[in-house]
Amino acid sequence: MSNAETTTVVGGGIAGIACARALADRGLPVQVLDRGRRLGGRMGGRTLHGRAVDLGASYFTVGEDDGFARVVAGWVDRGLARPWTDTFAVAGPAGIERTTSGPLRYGTAGGLRGLVVDLATGLDVQLERTVQAVTPGSGGHPAVDGDPAAAVVLAMPDPQAARLLPTGSATAGALDTGGWQPTLAVALGWPDRRWPADLHGVFVHDSPVLDWLADDGDRRGDGAPVLVAHTTPEAAAAHLDAPEGAVPAVVAAVRTLLGIAEEPEWTHVHRWSMAKPTAPRDEPFALVDGVGLCGDGWSAPSKVAGAWQSGDALGRALAGRPPA
Repeated sequence: MSNAETTTVVGGGIAGIACARALADRGLPVQVLDRGRRLGGRMGGRTLHGRAVDLGASYFTVGEDDGFARVVAGWVDRGLARPWTDTFAVAGPAGIERTTSGPLRYGTAGGLRGLVVDLATGLDVQLERTVQAVTPGSGGHPAVDGDPAAAVVLAMPDPQAARLLPTGSATAGALDTGGWQPTLAVALGWPDRRWPADLHGVFVHDSPVLDWLADDGDRRGDGAPVLVAHTTPEAAAAHLDAPEGAVPAVVAAVRTLLGIAEEPEWTHVHRWSMAKPTAPRDEPFALVDGVGLCGDGWSAPSKVAGAWQSGDALGRALAGRPPA
């Protein structure tokens, strides 16, 4: 089968895989290209000191009755995902102020990346495949690095998609290249737990350093003495070129917040240059000249469920789209 009959999805995060899954489940040929060594995108993590740690998305939620809820139910039934908590703490300059309840959040024992890998089962996935340019169809077939495709999907932050598209093209005009915020995720490990068992996570306001703090051992269910702190966009922007420089301030802020006297035994910092959009669009996706755009910049609000819904909706739309 020629590439011109195959949809090419560029980006192996949950939106890209959801799009590919929707096409494959309808019997349509699709391939996924990702520049990384592993699938997951911003649901990724690292194995640190013999244990997987979530460094991207911290958790996910589901609606009452939608396609993503059915996918999550399957993960829960197979032990891949687990209900975590509906309650987090809220902290300000004076420390923890109160708790707040919301929707049930889900976590995983093996790391959120494993859910993307599971969703990709049976798909044609090519890792460490860097795409240089995408050419919109403009009445014909779109192309990836000169190779024609039935359609091309860019499942990635808008600024990354813009680098692949011709400047001034109609497809590039559908992008929002300015409104993306960075963050640094800093994992901190102690020899044993130095914080309350019911901490779960902390939303932090009015801090120059911290935005969110997750109890990784609690959300993963193994009780490991590991926290993951996410910085404010401003703190991240000041250290994007040298992320390690932000670690001392993050450690100090976490210790002050939780009253931990000892320094952590180890730390690890991960840079997310485009962690989330400042103004995600309500539309689920864009499809212009044979090139689809999807991800958490669409299907507002920006979250894991929205990214899946964006990719799935685009995949279903492409499945019903007549050939070029």
